[in-house]
Amino acid sequence: MLKTKLCELLEIEYPVMQGGMAWVADAYLAAAVSNAGGLGIIAGMNSNGEQLRAQIRKAKELTNKPFGVNVMLMSPFVEETAAVICEEKIPVVTTGAGNPTRFMAAWKEAGCKVIPVVPSAALAKMVERRGASAVIAEGGESGGHIGELHTMALVPQVCEAVSIPVIAAGGIVDGRGLAAALMLGACGVQMGTRFIVADECTAHDNFKEKVLAAKDIDTLVTGKRLGHPCRALKNDFSRKFAEMEYDMTVSNEELEQYGAGALRRAVVEGDLKTGSFLCGECAGMVKEKMSCRDIIQDVVTGAEALLGGASQWLK
Repeated sequence: MLKTKLCELLEIEYPVMQGGMAWVADAYLAAAVSNAGGLGIIAGMNSNGEQLRAQIRKAKELTNKPFGVNVMLMSPFVEETAAVICEEKIPVVTTGAGNPTRFMAAWKEAGCKVIPVVPSAALAKMVERRGASAVIAEGGESGGHIGELHTMALVPQVCEAVSIPVIAAGGIVDGRGLAAALMLGACGVQMGTRFIVADECTAHDNFKEKVLAAKDIDTLVTGKRLGHPCRALKNDFSRKFAEMEYDMTVSNEELEQYGAGALRRAVVEGDLKTGSFLCGECAGMVKEKMSCRDIIQDVVTGAEALLGGASQWLK
């Protein structure tokens, strides 16, 4: 059976983490992933402290396994959510969209394992010095907020830069991705897009069907002009956003206003025209809905088969 340092660190059965996708990664999905042997993550997104606390307590009702919370550091409620994590004794915290160092001492004092998402080796080294338990090296193939480097280039450079465990993310959807990540030096993977179509995911069916219908060229990146590029599936909204972004008669404020609420419209309402369907480039490899348990088993057994047959390449 496939076991890595990540399994020991997080006290989980398989080296698979679920991404903290805003509006998608709720208590139900997180608990299902944790019950299936991975590490489920609740998205803190722009929730205030009490909204996040309600999700945490729901997850505690649904699983007795470890789960984590993702903190979006750009959130206006980040101080509240950071405090709730300490109060609720969350075992694992992942962070994105910023530098988490100002919160790390308090989280560690509360017993949390802090695992920041990093887009570069430099940030990985910084958070290691501040006491991070591991890092998630996320390439630009991923959905949502992305960095410049891609997974194949980013992961090995982060592995060389730090001595703590590295989790690979971005474009990983099956056993091939997990096997490749391990060969690059990572000790596990984080997946987001694959879990959108999980049976236990509460995202609107329109979102799930859009992922299942996607081809390899069906995502695009917008938001670079605003300083926070995001990858999403192509639709009327994302194409219009891209058009507006390159129109200098459109102000940044108008761009921000155009995008307001678009993710919620996609995930909750299933609005195919004005919703923002954040999704990774790997969507074209997602072919069917499964339970979280079946998804994780498919990924792990697929990786085991590939790694077991690797000697065929050595003569």
